[in-house]
Amino acid sequence: MRWLVAVMLVALPAIGACRGDPQRCEQACRNFGTLVYWKPADAEVAAAPPEQRDALRKQKLGELSTRLERHIDICVSQCTSTDDPTTVDCMIAAKTAEQALACMK
Repeated sequence: MRWLVAVMLVALPAIGACRGDPQRCEQACRNFGTLVYWKPADAEVAAAPPEQRDALRKQKLGELSTRLERHIDICVSQCTSTDDPTTVDCMIAAKTAEQALACMK
């Protein structure tokens, strides 16, 4: 899952600022990170034997929480230092990993 960190770091310069609004930037970063993380994680959980899925999903949820907390400050800092509210709005509105990643283009 190192790809999540890599994607967030590559995407950071493209993340639009909330005109210095750290709260909106954090919302955008968390939504982006969560959507992108769960796409392959959900596939991994679905591929696991049924009796292992609940435990694996709990494990993945813990990993997501740890990764977000470890990297959120960097993302928010980058976001607030740029000025692209359209990208931030896109990232906040995204409902799928594909939509979130499309915000970076």
